[in-house]
This record gives sequence, C-alpha cells and structure tokens, in this order.
Amino acid sequence: MARIKLIISYDGTDYCGWQKQKDHKFASELPSIQETLEKALEKIFRHPIGLSASGRTDAGVHAVAQVTHFDTERRLPQDLCWALRSILPPSIVAKKAFTAPDEFHSTTSATKKTYRYWVWNHPRATALLGRYSWWIRQELDLAHLNASAKYLIGEQDFESFRSMGTPVKTTIRELFSAQWTRRQSGIVQFEVTGTGFMKQMVRNLVGTQVNLAVKELDSSQMLTILQAKDRRAAGTTAPSQGLFLKKVYYPKNLDIKCRQI
Repeated sequence: MARIKLIISYDGTDYCGWQKQKDHKFASELPSIQETLEKALEKIFRHPIGLSASGRTDAGVHAVAQVTHFDTERRLPQDLCWALRSILPPSIVAKKAFTAPDEFHSTTSATKKTYRYWVWNHPRATALLGRYSWWIRQELDLAHLNASAKYLIGEQDFESFRSMGTPVKTTIRELFSAQWTRRQSGIVQFEVTGTGFMKQMVRNLVGTQVNLAVKELDSSQMLTILQAKDRRAAGTTAPSQGLFLKKVYYPKNLDIKCRQI
C-alpha cells in the first residue's frame, strides 16, 4: 500500500467547493473539486479513491497549492500528473506528486496555512480578473489596512469572525502574519498565515478591514471587534472569488520523507 501526496491547483469558480455534497434537496448542482479528482484517479488506478485534503475550500474559492492524499496498492503511472492532465478539466491541475510515509496525513499533519485575497481597487471593473478579485471602487489606504491587520497577530479568540452555523471546538486561533500590499496596477493583496482558519474566517477578516478603511473608521476598531466576540460586530463577508489557498505547511520530518514521483 502506497500513500500518494498531491499538490493541486484549481480555479474554484465552477465548483461547489472542495468537499463532495451530500445528496439532499439543498445540495449544489455544481461538482466539487474532490469528486472531480476522485473520478479522474479512479480511471487511472481502477479502484475507488478516497481523497483527504488540508482543508475544505468554499464554493468559488481557488487554490494555488492545495495538498491532498490517497492510498493505493496499484502500480503508479510513470508520470501521474501528466496522466491526470489528460482526464481533468483545465480548471484543475496536479502540479506535483509524491510518495509519502504512512504517518503523513494531509489534514491532521498540517501545521499552518497561508491564504491570500485579491481586491481589484480601481474606478473601473476588470474583465480578466473578475473571477479572481473583489471590486472596490474607492481607493484603499494601505497604511490604514495594515494598521488594522496588526491587531490580528497572535493567539486570540476570533469568535467575531466565525460565520453563523459553523460549529467548532474552539474559536481560538494563532495568526503569525497579516499584511496588505499593492501587487500591481489595480490589485491590492491581503496575505495571512496562521495555524488554522474557520469557515469564511479569512473572508470575514477582509470584509471587516475593507469596511473600516472605506468608512474611514479608526483602525483600533479592529481590537474592539475582536473583544466583542460577536459576529454582528464585524463587517461583511468578502466574496469568495478573491480568495486563494496559497500554501500548506507540514513538519520537516515528514517533508523529507516525501519523494517526488
């Protein structure tokens, strides 16, 4: 039995998210990233495949480097990524494949993650980046955004940024970095790294910071919002199309045991 680790990139626009939807009346008609990948792998290995991933991205959210794994007893193709390229739609790409040790698990072994969010900050909308950014017409003050972002660093309670109806064991999270930068003409980027994120947490953080900047409210309001521990105290949820899972981190003792194939 071999454990295979895959690094996957995808455009989440036309999917209901990473996770397969249960068969109920409210289930999305859109396919999931997980089931699309599993079906492609089943064609190659000719047995049922059950994929685990570092985390579940929501509908419309993208990934630069999602990490997933599965087990198989079948012989590996000479180039698994190339084999998948011939089956998967263009919106999903297997970037790298590795054999991994039995103790590796894409979900539970992850130690931290980096997300990025793109805001198209321009008087006019963009046709080419509309699927990958949130359009804000009013010019954003990066100094203001970064001043509010500083309050997010450290281990603290992010209850105010937990979306309703998403039960979790704890709302305590640790963020190591949170920064806004201007990448290119029109694009303002928020990048955040932490031990983990609740459902829609990054989008709630972005929406709140943009709200404070647009309304020209003092950046110290972010501390007040955190201390409120109430979702109603925070701002709107930023739309999904601007969010990307950028990188997932694992312990070095596991990384060195993974062999690229």
